Amino acid sequence: MTWEEFPFAAYSSMAFWALGSLVSLAALKKDSLAMPGRVLMMTGSVIMTVFLVLFWAALDRPPLRTLGETRLWYAVLIPMVGFLVEFRWKIGWLKYYCMALAALFLGINLMAPDVYDKSLMPALQSVWFVPHVVVYLVGYVLLAASSAAAWHLLFRARGGRGLPEGGERVSHYLALLGFVFLSFGLVFGALWAKEAWGHYWTWDPKETWALIAWLAYLGYLHANAMNMSSRTLQWYLGLAFLVLLVSWFGVNYLPSAQNSVHSYQTG
Repeated sequence: MTWEEFPFAAYSSMAFWALGSLVSLAALKKDSLAMPGRVLMMTGSVIMTVFLVLFWAALDRPPLRTLGETRLWYAVLIPMVGFLVEFRWKIGWLKYYCMALAALFLGINLMAPDVYDKSLMPALQSVWFVPHVVVYLVGYVLLAASSAAAWHLLFRARGGRGLPEGGERVSHYLALLGFVFLSFGLVFGALWAKEAWGHYWTWDPKETWALIAWLAYLGYLHANAMNMSSRTLQWYLGLAFLVLLVSWFGVNYLPSAQNSVHSYQTG
């Protein structure tokens, strides 16, 4: 599998997610449609997972070198978060947001095809490469789902109504787990930097924004411990993800990051 087959996999996944979502919504009136809806949605995720595995085999390296390749992981992982939340907390609405976010990033890849290149620069040929990037991506996915849950709760609570019951717990636990993965990502990155360049930390723009994102979510945990209002905490989670987006790919467009060794390769 290469980028040439990617459109087929992407469109197939999005079609199954869309069809499964429609069937699942119809299941609100007819219970017998619930299982077919789940199967269709999960089939969409299976297609992207299989593509990612075969793409890894074709590249002969982990598909984590470029921004487009990380978006593939995002599209594979975030629907799984929605499915797991439904299984654990019986809350079904989050999976629709997760599939929509996955489709968005697949759409970005379709509009801006990535470079097909098997090479890895020497610094990426490290035992820390895969753990560092994958742990960060899992953290990003969990925090994106937390933000989606927060915005959903705020939308439902508009007009002075209270927040829907149960949703706050979901957004909190996803943020807490995402923060744990961000923390491990920082540690793994420091160990990788020490091995590759001889220093744990150099205040590179990418490193700086990774720290800012980590501090932003640390701030959320402190705000939660201070028993701030539920609505304020949801606003915090909803807006904190914007900082994470800058850390993930927005920093690549900053003039100061043009020569960063941490920027995703584009060719």
